[in-house]
Amino acid sequence: MASNKNMFYPVIRFRWLIIISSVLFTVLMATGLQNIAFNPDSRVFFSGQNPQLLALEEIENTFVKNENVYIAVRPQQGDVFNHKTLAIVKALTKACWQIPFSSRVDSITNFQHMAVQGDDLYVDNLVTEVSALSSQDMSSIREIVLHEHALVHHLINPAGTITGININLLKPGKSLQEVPETVAYVKQLLEKFKSRYPQHDFYLTGSVPFDQAFSQVSQDDSATLVPLMYLIIIVGVGLLLRSFSASFVTLVVIGLSTVVAMGAMGHAGIMITSATAVAPVIIMTLAIADSVHILSTMSGEMRRGLDKKAAILESLRVNIKPVFVTSLTTAIGFLSMNSSDVPPFRELGNIVAVGVLVAFIFSVVLLPAIIAVLPIRVKPVVQNKVSLREHFAGFVINYRKQLLMASSVVILFIMLGMFRIELNDNFIEYLDESYQIRRDTELIASEQVTGMDIIEYSINSGKSGGITTPQYLHNLDRLGQWFEQQSDVMTVATFADIMKRLNQKMNGDAPAYYSPPDSAELAAQYLLLYELSLPYGLDLNNRIDIDKSKTRLTVIMKRTSAKKLRQLDERARAWMQQNLPVQMYSYGSGLSVVFAHISKRNIDTMLTGLSIALVLISLILIIALGSVKYGLLSLVPNLFPAFLAFGLWGYIETQVGLAVAVVAAISIGVVVDDTVHFLTKYLLARKEKNMSPEQAVKYSFNTVGTAIVITSVALAAGFAVLAFSGFYVNFSMGVLTVIAIVFALLTDFLFLPPLLIVADKKA
Repeated sequence: MASNKNMFYPVIRFRWLIIISSVLFTVLMATGLQNIAFNPDSRVFFSGQNPQLLALEEIENTFVKNENVYIAVRPQQGDVFNHKTLAIVKALTKACWQIPFSSRVDSITNFQHMAVQGDDLYVDNLVTEVSALSSQDMSSIREIVLHEHALVHHLINPAGTITGININLLKPGKSLQEVPETVAYVKQLLEKFKSRYPQHDFYLTGSVPFDQAFSQVSQDDSATLVPLMYLIIIVGVGLLLRSFSASFVTLVVIGLSTVVAMGAMGHAGIMITSATAVAPVIIMTLAIADSVHILSTMSGEMRRGLDKKAAILESLRVNIKPVFVTSLTTAIGFLSMNSSDVPPFRELGNIVAVGVLVAFIFSVVLLPAIIAVLPIRVKPVVQNKVSLREHFAGFVINYRKQLLMASSVVILFIMLGMFRIELNDNFIEYLDESYQIRRDTELIASEQVTGMDIIEYSINSGKSGGITTPQYLHNLDRLGQWFEQQSDVMTVATFADIMKRLNQKMNGDAPAYYSPPDSAELAAQYLLLYELSLPYGLDLNNRIDIDKSKTRLTVIMKRTSAKKLRQLDERARAWMQQNLPVQMYSYGSGLSVVFAHISKRNIDTMLTGLSIALVLISLILIIALGSVKYGLLSLVPNLFPAFLAFGLWGYIETQVGLAVAVVAAISIGVVVDDTVHFLTKYLLARKEKNMSPEQAVKYSFNTVGTAIVITSVALAAGFAVLAFSGFYVNFSMGVLTVIAIVFALLTDFLFLPPLLIVADKKA
């Protein structure tokens, strides 16, 4: 033991050098914090290899990028067809052209209404001068709007009680401030209208405000969760270890570890997103475990009569291997997230892995150095009665067969709940209801003004100018009608609708002519005449490509699930294959579609990383424990917690999204800790102290039982903090990980000891 003590003695001897060096290193790494910025782009969740994203970018490059701000206006009484409301919509429409980067503004007032006089086609704003409108004019406008396919479910609800203004933006993408500046301008504009027109309600949604909301949730999480975690550490560790010095040194270690990791993030040029914003909380949570094990063992040795320095050295001797192994396996678990298809999760895994390894170094070097300096006293305790740990150990040993059987049945039953889980990702629900944009979006969708789930298709005619051929228009119209008949579809916008409306207008507005023109020459003439009549900014570039070979088909959905979105796209592609020319076949795209596929893609891509992590962790445990048998046995309690967490979630919640594969990686790395510490003490008792399996189990409970409970509580409390996140992915990740940690504790206390006794007895 003396040689081992001497190995760690320099930590005590050079304590001041270690403390000063650690602080200087931290300050050096902290310079990277100035490089950290919040990224407001929700598309950071998609990798460059994501096929749905590539399809979306192809559509946007062919037509116009669909980044928008959507404002809804609702009079508190009556419908929108009155002088006051139409004047507000018209004024707001005009003001929206001043929004930074706005390229197009659509509303019911500037809707390009067609009128024919003789052979001349006139296209003008539906509402020109509001004050001059008679009651007959108002009735006529109401009739036009509520029967116009291009407006209902896009810019107005069927009842006419709420209307929308859609602003398309063309951001240059040169600055991270483009989104916040744009949204700030829009909010300031709406505040003016709200104060000026208190009898009307205004609502805000759209992809750009959602980008800003994702950035805001990152900032909110950083501002609230980190201080909350510090409070939990100060109070929790102080109560559990009953020492101010222990709480202080733990706080220092996790604080410096977090600063170093986040500084490294800044030096690497990684920006904060709604996923990576929780990295400090996770690092702080994981860093607690190392400190608690070292401090808990040290306190125990001091209670048995050792002086402080001797207790520190003994604690390091006993804990260096399990603390190193648990830190390494935890880092491997998080590094496995590099196989994720979601870039922010890869970044989160790397940041946390760095933090965990730095926390290990600080725990075994800096923590003992600080403790050696601080005054700390622990009263020796004379044990006169059997402790609660020994009572529990006796219960587990005496009822080991019953516990093994009962645990197996319960584990199997809970794991069956995994079959009830459905993958579902809806980017609207990524924000909780405390965010105004979530409430506004849900109201707009429930009022059926428009839908936020959109599927878009690029439909190719196969040749330049081919979009005006009767065959193409007829097939495009058939496709649009097929979509209209699907139960989850709110409305469909196709180029064929425009041509049908043109054909009807050019033929005396007769309903019988509401169909595509029957000749390509006539259709081309109509289209040219219509395009020449459109004002700047309201052309058809958002619907047809430059050489008129492709058109954009937009499907606006009712509020639905990711599963139904995927199924609709699959049915649509099957229908296109069977009923349309091969060149018209297209994959559905749009942000909703990309998010609908992201969970499954993330699981598929992470299977490789999880498999590699599992193999590496198994090898490390076999080497660390010095036994293939015990290394493989340890996998049972290490794998079960994740399955049990998902099983319980399946019974309670049924739906899980982007967090599912991440939780598996986190739990594999985190729950190893308890198993390693328990098995290390068990093997020490068996090999060094020649104890029987029963005695070794009791020894493990007595030496690390309390520390395992403390670290499990600390880990659970840390990840429970994520439940306060306004970002649903972080919320579900936190809750699922807490469940996994609880199951890990129960498995290590109720399932692993009986399993070890039975395995060793048979051997």
